[in-house]
Amino acid sequence: MQHLEAVKTILSDVLSLGEHKHSLKEDSALLGSIPELDSMAVVNVITALEEHFGVTVDDDEISAATFESLGSLTRFFGQKLAG
Repeated sequence: MQHLEAVKTILSDVLSLGEHKHSLKEDSALLGSIPELDSMAVVNVITALEEHFGVTVDDDEISAATFESLGSLTRFFGQKLAG
């Protein structure tokens, strides 16, 4: 997955995960599994990813499924970049 490491780094930086970053894999659950990922953190993660990738995300594009796993979040931004 092309952007997995960038998404993992941004997620880790925004949430201040420290060493926990290294245990994150493509199938790692996000919402409900990472206590730091609350509703405010979701907004901050989206903003950081928008800035990094140079894309804009509309509110109606994001759902809980987007943040189901590291892979689903990475695929979402990969699709944004593709078109």
